[in-house]
Amino acid sequence: MGRSDPAALSLHNVTLVREGRAILNNVSWMVGADERWVVLGRNGCGKSTLMKIASLYLHPSSGDVEVLGEKLGRTDVRSLRKRIGVASSGMADQLRSDLIATDVVMTAKNAALEPWWHTYDEADRQRALDCLERMEIGRLANRSFATLSSGEKQRVLLARTLMPQPGLLLLDEPTAGLDLAGREDLVRTLGILAAGVDTPATVLVTHHVEEIPEGFTNILMLREGQVLTAGPLDIVLTESNLSECFEMPLGLERRHGRWWAWGLEA
Repeated sequence: MGRSDPAALSLHNVTLVREGRAILNNVSWMVGADERWVVLGRNGCGKSTLMKIASLYLHPSSGDVEVLGEKLGRTDVRSLRKRIGVASSGMADQLRSDLIATDVVMTAKNAALEPWWHTYDEADRQRALDCLERMEIGRLANRSFATLSSGEKQRVLLARTLMPQPGLLLLDEPTAGLDLAGREDLVRTLGILAAGVDTPATVLVTHHVEEIPEGFTNILMLREGQVLTAGPLDIVLTESNLSECFEMPLGLERRHGRWWAWGLEA
């Protein structure tokens, strides 16, 4: 990222309070325009809340949020959302089950869920097909979403994130609910996506180090709504930091470009 390039995502002292509890507490974090970040932490540590704020669907109680050079509160979020590709474990439940895969992808152009909300042309449909092909599922273009396997659905949702040619990708636990084969297949695909020269800044949320694909460069560790540590993956992801993040003694090893963790006796 050049010095003059704006960060894809910048949070400064972001706090979110609900019912007197700080779900996020004084979080500061910056994602460069060409970086691949992993957000790691236990269930309930604030990962998904952080992604809702980053995708402009939730306002913090305090602090500053900038996405693609525009500041939350001083921009039209409806337009800015079209420049953010979002895939989450709950996205599939929001889509009408009889939509075909092409329409699921195409509607992301307008950050919409239904094709009849906007007008699309043949160029839009071809763009959607190209995104499906990039995720290696072009053959599923005319299949209804409901008939797809869990892994195929996640690939369609990944293709959907690419449709608007975004400046930022936010992937919130895309491997959730997949079996071992489906998970490994999707992790491989995410690695290919990370290596793409035209892939924008990418943030992947997970609570399993085994799901970190090759090609990701940085990591943010959250613990109880606060930043435990953040920085280059090869430096920050250590047994000590991982054990503190998950509040238990853990072993950590890297093999064949992937990370693996296991519990240790206290």
